[in-house]
Amino acid sequence: MREGGGCADGATTEIDMPDIIVLMGPQGAGKGTQAHMLAERFRLPLVATGDMLREIALTDGPLGLQVREVQTAGRLVSDDILAEVIKTRLSKADCERGCILDGFPRTLPQARLLETISEELGHIIHVISIEVPRELLFKRLSGRRTCSSCGAIYHLEFKPSQTEGVCDLDGQPLFTRSDDHEESIARRLALYDEKTRPLLDHYEQSGRLKKVDGTGKPEDVFDRIVMASGLQDASESILSPNHSV
Repeated sequence: MREGGGCADGATTEIDMPDIIVLMGPQGAGKGTQAHMLAERFRLPLVATGDMLREIALTDGPLGLQVREVQTAGRLVSDDILAEVIKTRLSKADCERGCILDGFPRTLPQARLLETISEELGHIIHVISIEVPRELLFKRLSGRRTCSSCGAIYHLEFKPSQTEGVCDLDGQPLFTRSDDHEESIARRLALYDEKTRPLLDHYEQSGRLKKVDGTGKPEDVFDRIVMASGLQDASESILSPNHSV
């Protein structure tokens, strides 16, 4: 990572680095949680492809219409569309210092597209793989419960509601999403192994991959990611007497 900046108490204010931090890991690894924590701590934009596609589908332009048609048909958005969406987003001013990228790439062709985009924009790719044992992934995913009204997420063991089966926020019943049943979980993890795990070999061979233990409390996983990514070095550099701001 490049030079960082911050306050005397150690709180990071900005990071002068045109770097893309790609978070990888199977469903249940905690990518979304860690992505938000990294974005907040280091004041970098969180670029989540799923959120962007949902927003684009609500627009009236040609791209919005195209994405909406694909989603309505239940198909996956093509790599060409994803590449256009990602390049447009990474070209915005708030991504000049870097960003946290969640949800892309998921296949080798997408990884190659991202490399082309990053080279054009002058970004450097760093990849963090959150590693979690398969049995723990099943436990995390199968124990999730979702509020039928507000969408709040609970877990039977790790984050139970105060009253079993009832949302703490609005008192509405909790339910198990269809993709959180064991059969669905097994299919999703098998698809990850088939399509996405080859990316780990690709990035490891290029020296850009850092593997992080994803077990334990989210705060502990976050600390491991910070250390592995080099962001800790960036934030500590502000304390050096030779550092000027």
